[in-house]
Amino acid sequence: MASETWFITGASAGIGRAVTERLLERGDRVAATARRVEALSDLAERFGERLWTASLDVTDTKALNSTVERAFADLGRIDVIFSNAGRGAFGAAEELSEEAIDEQIALNMSAPIHLLRAALPYLRGQGGGRFIQTSTMGAQISSPGGSMYHASKWGVEGFLESVIPEVAPFGVGITMIEPGNIRTGFGAALAIAPPLEAYAHTPVGQVRQLIENSGGNLTGSAPGDPARVADAIIDTASRTPAPRRVALGSDAYAAVRQALTGRLDELDAGKSVAESTDFPA
Repeated sequence: MASETWFITGASAGIGRAVTERLLERGDRVAATARRVEALSDLAERFGERLWTASLDVTDTKALNSTVERAFADLGRIDVIFSNAGRGAFGAAEELSEEAIDEQIALNMSAPIHLLRAALPYLRGQGGGRFIQTSTMGAQISSPGGSMYHASKWGVEGFLESVIPEVAPFGVGITMIEPGNIRTGFGAALAIAPPLEAYAHTPVGQVRQLIENSGGNLTGSAPGDPARVADAIIDTASRTPAPRRVALGSDAYAAVRQALTGRLDELDAGKSVAESTDFPA
């Protein structure tokens, strides 16, 4: 297989790091970006010029646009954009600060939107490419305390759903990756809001207690294997047509299927009400 060039955000840890390493090991080039780009120094030593790095805060739109421009200028064709940077926030809706809300939207929704917009002129110009977005099973389900995380992920998926047919004529494919729980540092990196006593004995309080009892290591016993997840993500780039969504993990498959069938049951239960609002035949 011919080597490819990938552009990756959030490449220093978790899924981003695993995908970066896997690609380099198989002989591809990677433009790896991260806030802490020094975390990639060991890979730079091992793989030399095949690893292009840049320090990047994806919520800085000006810097994001500049980094994308520079990567295409330096590397020429980039086959795959892997939008992976993000993190979760936990807290009841009224526990979350305005800053926490703004960060979730900026990091998990606005940044991928701006990344795709920045990359599209280059992907169109070269006759195609792939855009892969790390989403979550939480874009199909929801849980108490995750309101803004879910909002940001549901939001970015809604955006991508609309863009998919817009860019298909240019040979650009888009895939949303919906993992379940993976053994990465995601749980330890959660931004946890200060608690309100009113929620102590509610479902939010129960989830908070679970987080506290785990010592932040919520993903320590997760079923998802980061290496296998990375392989599955890389595999999607060679599938034609580009799969719209890919659920990864037995927990993701089960949870998403239950959510979708539940929503379909609710829709069917309201069929007569829906039809009753039409003008009479």
